[in-house]
This record gives sequence, structure tokens and C-alpha cells, in this order.
Amino acid sequence: MSMITASAWVPRGAAAPFPTKYDVDETELARISKLAKLQLDDAEEDLDGARNGQHSPQGSGKSSGEDNEDDEDIRMTLSNKDADDDLKEYDLDNYDSDAAPKDGETMAMFGNARSLAYHPSNAEDPYITMHENEDDDDEREDLQVLASDNMVIAAKVEDEVAHLEIYVYEDEVDNLYVHHDIMLPAIPLCVEWLDLPVGKGPTDNAAKGNFVAVGTFDPDIELWDLDTIDSMYPNAILGQGGEEAKPQADDGKRKKKRKKSKKANDDYHVDAVLSLGANRQHRNLLASSSADKTVKLWDLTTQKCAKSYSHHTDKVCSIAWHPKEATVLLSGSYDRTLVAADLRATDSKVPRWGVESDVETVAWDPHDTNYFYVTTESGMIHYHDMRSAPASAGSSKPVWTLQAHGESVSSFDINPAIPGFLVTGSTDKEAKLWNVQPTGPSMVVSRNLGVGKVFTTKFAPDSEVAFRLAVGGSKGNIQIWDTSTNAAVRNAFAHRVGPVSGEVKERLVGVDEDSSDSEDEGGVEPGAEGGEGEAGWESMEDD
Repeated sequence: MSMITASAWVPRGAAAPFPTKYDVDETELARISKLAKLQLDDAEEDLDGARNGQHSPQGSGKSSGEDNEDDEDIRMTLSNKDADDDLKEYDLDNYDSDAAPKDGETMAMFGNARSLAYHPSNAEDPYITMHENEDDDDEREDLQVLASDNMVIAAKVEDEVAHLEIYVYEDEVDNLYVHHDIMLPAIPLCVEWLDLPVGKGPTDNAAKGNFVAVGTFDPDIELWDLDTIDSMYPNAILGQGGEEAKPQADDGKRKKKRKKSKKANDDYHVDAVLSLGANRQHRNLLASSSADKTVKLWDLTTQKCAKSYSHHTDKVCSIAWHPKEATVLLSGSYDRTLVAADLRATDSKVPRWGVESDVETVAWDPHDTNYFYVTTESGMIHYHDMRSAPASAGSSKPVWTLQAHGESVSSFDINPAIPGFLVTGSTDKEAKLWNVQPTGPSMVVSRNLGVGKVFTTKFAPDSEVAFRLAVGGSKGNIQIWDTSTNAAVRNAFAHRVGPVSGEVKERLVGVDEDSSDSEDEGGVEPGAEGGEGEAGWESMEDD
């Protein structure tokens, strides 16, 4: 099994030109040792729980399954005994014992050490031809991130191993490659890029960083430094795991480890984290939503939950901060409602809208912040005016609705630089581009990009690469599509695309794979699902 569940772009210039290697000093060693012990304690608790759950209630009576286990134990014992007999002749019990030296022998490793030459520096040794820093310089050059490069973060599951793949996208040369990866404890569900240094001690308000927040099936949120490679543990953890990992005052008493609560509370999530939202105006604030039906507001400077909200009665699957009103948060839930709440007014009634099925994603319109979008499991897109809040969720009246797909609209994004340019992705394996005008939305092009069921679609954040779109899905690969090379897109957004002469070749950039692997796995060309070639296309030009 291999799939990409979420993705995020890193703006140009945000990454360090040369990432640093993970350095384990005494303080870091103490921190990761405590984190490792907490993970071990959790594993032991799970194992004890599993053993207790399998305990037979029939007293001393044994079932036929237990008899079979006893027989297997006897066979294993006999097999081990035979193996011990075979190894006796090697006397492995005394393998490490020092043998007495024979006459004329010395105890030294080298009998005639006086004849060995010694050089104070490797540079003076004529037999050492490779200088110490040559490999380091080559590796440093390989890891360099240019100011014109974008990083792309992909949350990936591959053969039951969960990790983040950090790509570098070089637009000028159509190149996409994996820069480094980060191992995760559970299947990732959402990622959010942060520009605030976290877990590195006190920082001023102007400090910049290159971090990512990751939500998984575990209730804790992990924060990782993208400018550090080969990291073993996150820089910070938001949740109960993070509280337990923090150093405690030594009062001479051994504190008992708290059991993980399954009941929703005001301090941390107790179920999977489904969505994350970084506040771009108040950089120390991060919002999260969870399957425990709550939305939580985190202070990244203290790494604690500042406030918890319970506006929904089912899983909260998507959240989005208002682009201008820094305290307003939009949330959508499986209870088929949306809430736009001012997080300062905790006791006031919140405006609520209703939709026909479970909410998939919510997003504000960055070009007209009075409006917001919501996509649903039934394939619909709703466009609402925040100023026209209904008296009840059941009486909601959107500005317009659109049946975008026949299946769930699992991903959605709005181009931050080009008004009216939308993308939707669906479990029907199609990615569709839309042009929203005052008269309503119209489809520009639909394409199967060969990523399987589409789980993530994200436009690049920089104006220089405004038409680049990252798409990932159930096949575990990610594609960067330069949508400006598509004729239908150029016609729809001609005012934003420069004039071109001659035929323009479609640009679709992925990670280079070995051709034999692609053949063995039955891979197909992007857009040619099932070998249909151009049948993967559907464009308004065809009408």
C-alpha cells in the first residue's frame, strides 16, 4: 500500500540554503531518551491490554488452541536443544576469554609497533589520498536549496510505514526530487507549514523558521524543523505526549505516568487530528480540529492549548482562518454544518450553515473575504456569503452550488494569485480546474493525472509559479502540473498568461522512477489511465 494523504508548499526563500545535520548533544539526548521511554511505556501498556483481553475466562481449562500452542512450545524446545548440541564443539561460552600468550608473543595487537609510522595529520600521510572534507562538500552541495526552489511537503504511507517526504521543485529545469524524509509514528492526515521557530528556546517576534506541523491518527501534533535532516524526534509535541515529555521539577518523588484519556477535554486532543490551520497574522497561533469533535487553539510559544471549542456534534474535518479577520475561524464537520466563529467571543452564538452531506473541505475566498467555499462528500461545492448567515442551519441559501464530481470532493484549493481559479480533486481520480466569474463557475479542464484517487491538490504560493499545481493520491506519487501550458487554461486566464508563439508542450513533472519498476508495477503514463491516452482529458474546448 502506498498513498499520499496531504501536501503543502513551502514559499521560495523560506528554506535554509544549506540544511544542518541533526546534532545530539547532552540536552537533546536527555529529551529524546525521555520521549523514547514514553513510547516504550505506551507500547508496554498496549501489550498488557492485549494480553489481558486474550485471557481465557474458563479458569484453568485449556482450549484446543491452547493445546496447539503447548505442542508448538515443546517442538521449539526440542529444536533449540538440538541446536545447542551442534554448537558445543565451538565452545562459544569461552569465546571472549583471553588465551595465554605463547613464547615470544606479545599481548599487543601489533607485535612490532615501533616500526609503524605516525603522522600528526591525515594530510601528511601519503597513503591517504581522499581529503576529509571532500565527501562533506559533495553532500553539502547535494542538499543545497536555492532561492528559486520550492519545497513541497508530502504526507505519505508506504508499505505501512508513515513518513513525510520533503521534495525540492526546480521550476526552471522541470526537476522534482526527494530532498530528505521524516519518519512518523502514525498515518499522517494533514500538514501545515509554519514560519515560526518552535522548540528552540526563546525567540523574538521577527524570528523566521521553516517548520511543519503534522496531524496523524494519534491525538498528538508533531512539529518538525524542515531545515534539519536525519532528525530522530520532533522539535515539539502539542498534546498529552508533549506535556509528559517536558522536564518536571525534581521534588524527590517519583510521579506516576498518567494514562491516556479517551474523554474530550480542554487541554489536548484524544482522537485523530484531521485538520490544521496556521494563523498568518498571529504567527504563534495554530488551530487544530479532531475526530474528538473539538477545535483547539494552540500557543506555539508555550506549546500549550490556549482554548478548546465544541461547536460541532461530530468529527471536525476541516478548518480555515479568515484572511483578514485574524480571530475568525471557519470549521466544517461530519454533522453537515459549518461554523464561522470569532474565537474571542466564547459565549456568543455562532453563525451556522448547513449542507446536504458530510463536509470535506472549507476555504475562504482570498480575493473577496466576505465569501467562503465548502465541498462535500456528495461531490458538491457551495459558495456562501458570510454576511448572510441563516437563522438556522437548515435554512442556508448559498450564492451558488455546483455538482463538481460524481464522487466525494476530497481536495480543493483556490489560487492565491489568480482570482477565480479553482481546483478540485475527487475519489473519481479526476482533477478539475474551474473559472469562477460573476455569472458563476465553469469548468476549464478535467484530467486524470495518474495519481489514483486524488487526496490533495495545492497551488504554489509564489507569484512566479502561480500556475503550478501539486497533485497526489492513492498511488503514492506526486505530480507538479504547470497548468499554464494547457491550452484551455491559457484561453480562460489569458490576462494572466504571457503571449506564446508556436506549440506549447504540456508540462507535468514527477519524481524520476526506474523504467523497469514502472513496467513491473503496471504503471501508466499520466493522463492515460488504463492506457486510454488522451481519453483521460475532458476540456471545455471539446464542446
